[in-house]
Amino acid sequence: MAHDHETHGHHHHDHTDIDWSRMAEHLETQAELFTPLYERALAWLGHKQTEPGLIVDAGSGPGVLSCLLADAFPGARVVAVDGAEPLLERARARAERLGVADRFGTLAGELPGILDDLDYPVDLLWASRSLHHLGDQRAGIAAFAARLARGGTLALMEGGLPARFLPRDIGIGRPGLQARLDALEEEWFAAMRADLPDSVAEAEDWPALMASAGLRHTGTRSFMLDLPAPTTDRARAYIAASLGRLREVFEEQLDADDRETLDRLLDPEEAASVHRRADVFLLAVHTVHTAVRTG
Repeated sequence: MAHDHETHGHHHHDHTDIDWSRMAEHLETQAELFTPLYERALAWLGHKQTEPGLIVDAGSGPGVLSCLLADAFPGARVVAVDGAEPLLERARARAERLGVADRFGTLAGELPGILDDLDYPVDLLWASRSLHHLGDQRAGIAAFAARLARGGTLALMEGGLPARFLPRDIGIGRPGLQARLDALEEEWFAAMRADLPDSVAEAEDWPALMASAGLRHTGTRSFMLDLPAPTTDRARAYIAASLGRLREVFEEQLDADDRETLDRLLDPEEAASVHRRADVFLLAVHTVHTAVRTG
């Protein structure tokens, strides 16, 4: 959804009590499904930062996007940065599998401080849904900006629209199930932000925050993923996993009718389930904001 399903145990904070094998597989499946969207975003980015020498994927997870960056910019060295070493192991294995390991590295540690361990300034710093896991986002952007080379670009993927999997009225339960799940996720997200160390309430005006760090805003653009109904088995499996996690996290907040509806949607034997119904789709929009260091 708009916050990338952090309710599933997002990899940028709270590394305790996470089943990394289960989580990594979900993160990889999601990133692979969203590859068409990412490829369009990186093509747009390629017109802004034509020949970067060093690219950093800040909050890389299992490295799907890191490897797409390596593919989009064949002259660059790519460093995947994440706080979870098990995910970086998968990133290294992916880079090896795709033949880019000779210009691919990883760095394990918490953002933004771990960026101080980089050997030289960054020409393109990509941060996909990682900034909002820092308590002080303004300070986070300033730290990102400080690592940029002169003429270097910061690309933030933040915001967009909540993903949609199903029509408003699916013929079972009350219409508008996904809108209600969105509202619960928004509440969860606000609580998550408030509980972060050094949390600062901040208006999410990303270009203004980039400007406050001394960067010049160079563009904002949104990219859509459209996998229409009837969608693929792989998309169905991802949608089932996503709804299953929401069902688990929000069990106490959901009313009995919505719990029952979700249970039917998740039951592979049920004709109305996302595994079998013909009207399941995946529609999502992610927004990228870019700015450059001029001085």
